[in-house]
Parts: sequence; C-alpha cells; structure tokens
Amino acid sequence: MKSTLSRRDWFRSSLALTGGVMLTTSMVDELMAAPTSEAERLHMLGAKPTTRLIRLGSNENPYGPSAKAREAIKSALGECNRYADDESKQLRELIAQKEGVSTDYIFLGAGSAECLCLTGMAIGLQGGSVLSAFPTFRLLMEYAVKFNARWDKIDLDPNFVHNLEAMAAAVKADTKLMFLCNPNNPTGTVLNADRLKSFCVEMAKKTTVYVDEAYLELLEPNEQISMASLVKEGHNVIVSRTFSKVYGLAGLRVGYVVAPPDVVKRMANFQMGPILNQAAMAAAKASLGDSEFAAYTRMKNGEALKFFLSYLDSKKWMHGNSRTNCVLFPAPKDGKMILAETEKKGFQIRIWEYQGKEWCRVSIGTLDEMKLFVKAFDEVVS
Repeated sequence: MKSTLSRRDWFRSSLALTGGVMLTTSMVDELMAAPTSEAERLHMLGAKPTTRLIRLGSNENPYGPSAKAREAIKSALGECNRYADDESKQLRELIAQKEGVSTDYIFLGAGSAECLCLTGMAIGLQGGSVLSAFPTFRLLMEYAVKFNARWDKIDLDPNFVHNLEAMAAAVKADTKLMFLCNPNNPTGTVLNADRLKSFCVEMAKKTTVYVDEAYLELLEPNEQISMASLVKEGHNVIVSRTFSKVYGLAGLRVGYVVAPPDVVKRMANFQMGPILNQAAMAAAKASLGDSEFAAYTRMKNGEALKFFLSYLDSKKWMHGNSRTNCVLFPAPKDGKMILAETEKKGFQIRIWEYQGKEWCRVSIGTLDEMKLFVKAFDEVVS
C-alpha cells in the first residue's frame, strides 16, 4: 500500500534534511543521494564510501571553496559561539541587492534541497500534481509524491532539452506547481532565455512556476539571464539559486529563493531556525562578490567538459549540448556492472533510467580527473 505523509510528517522529514540529524536508511531515498535507477539501488547496498573515490557523481565543484571564502570562514570562527541572526540579515540584504528586490522577496535555506522542500510545503502540493520535464533534478517531485501528490513527467525533446510545448499541454486543473531546472540536471542543457521567459509568464497564469537555477552561474556572464525579474514584476514565479556549484560551497549548505513575499512568509513558517551557521554565511558573503573565482571555475570546467564531450563524440555516443558540469549519455553496457567496475577503478558516477534504458550521468571533474576517467571507462566498457 502506498504510504502518504501529513503536513506535520513532511515537516518532520524536512527537519531531518536540514537539521543534520542521523538519517535512517529509509530516509536516504528521499534525499539528494536517492538512487535514480534499479542499478543504483542494487549497487548502493554494497557501495564504498565516496571519500575513497574520485567523485564524478554529485556535480560538485572540484576547485572550491575560493581563497576568499576560506579566509572568510577562518575569520568567522571567532564568532561561532554566537547565533548568526545578524549575519543572516546581512546575507539576505546582499542577495536582495544582487537580485534587485527587497529582502522580503528573499528566503535563505540550507542549500537548494531545503528551499525545494519548504516551497512544496508552502504551496500545499498535497492532493494535487507537480509537473516537470524528465529527467531532471527530482528532489521536489519525490517529496511531493510522499506528500500525496502526483508527479506528471514530460520527456525531454530529442536534443535533451525541456519540451515546453508538451509541458504546456500537460498542465491540468490540479497542477499546483511546474518545476523547471535551467540549466538542467542531469543533461546540462540550457533553454533559450527569451523563450523561457515568455513561457514562464504564460504558465504562471495557470499554476506556480518554480525555476531552479542552481547551475546558471556556470554559463558565461552574458548568458546568465535569471527568471528572478519575473518575480519582481508580480508573476506567479519562484526562483532558487545555490552557492553549492560555481562557488564550491556544497558542504556548507547555503541556498536561497526569490519568491513573492507571501510565499516567503509561508516557507518561513515551516523552517526550523536558526538553520544557517556563521561559517556558511561568511563564505557565502565572500563568494557573492568573487567574480574572479567564478570565472576561474567556468574556465576550468569548460576545458574539462570540452575534453569529455570530445571523448563521447569519438565513441559516437549521443548526448545533449551540456553547458554545465554534467553530461548524460546512454550506458554502453549493463548499468550495475558499470557502477561496480568504475568504482573498482576509483570513480563514482551515476546511472539513470529514462525511456526504458539506462544512462550514465558523469559530473565534470578537473581535466586530469577526466583524463584518468576516460582511460578507466574505456577499460570498463570494452
């Protein structure tokens, strides 16, 4: 029998996500490390700790935190005996200034994960449906299903990009939220900004539109066109950003949402505070103005990405036009075998299921790591 969660139960599960408590094995499936295929589920039963592996499975930044963020963390250590209320206010003000809104449009959370979960609670997804492309970052939709909602999935187009026409046609009377991840995880593909903006405006007349922009800053600055301006204009749009990717603060857990003030208030009602800590906010504040490190990350990621895409092309393995730090391509052999054998060679990757097939999702590490991985992967699939 399918189990459902009450609003209070889902709130409790969100506390487990954000509060750092010990998670049970059953909770793992509800978090970011949840298996995305049967091959992964079986493999995880005996998997090695990822600290022993070259991590090409979590879309992490192998170059961060930046020197400025590290220095900020050191300076903050003297204040770690104090609650971080003032620092939280300062960070919200800096983010609001960056996004061109007042602070009542900004919600701070423990990474994108908490922001996604609390958004679902604030919108009240229970009994309705959430609509997304597939494959995409699935955390919000998986929580929605646990919250007695339906997940309507729309396949990507042949170029591994969101099929906006099909998504528009799939909106129903009970669609409470449409989720768009741009750039998309796990494909790394990007939607045309003008087209996306027009689409969001039209869809926001029918349902709440949530745009996850976790990977936006991996694009060149002139391409980083956020949908946050639509929130300021009064459209029914929510945008989330994170410090986990280009700024390399995944382990410190800092993310934020730009949303209408009434949504921010509802999200805050469900947040257990104080959540963010002195070190995390110090690093986030230092990172916000560190355009030099962001440019360095983009440059180094671009070099390694170009190398890996050239490898895939030499094998004639199909893939989307990834612009970020991950690539999805068909698994050349059995997924469970690939996971096991790449792990033996010292690498962690992911296997997804899509359209009845298994797919490899590989995160982009350093250029040296990608060269080592290509050699190892060739041996695994030969």
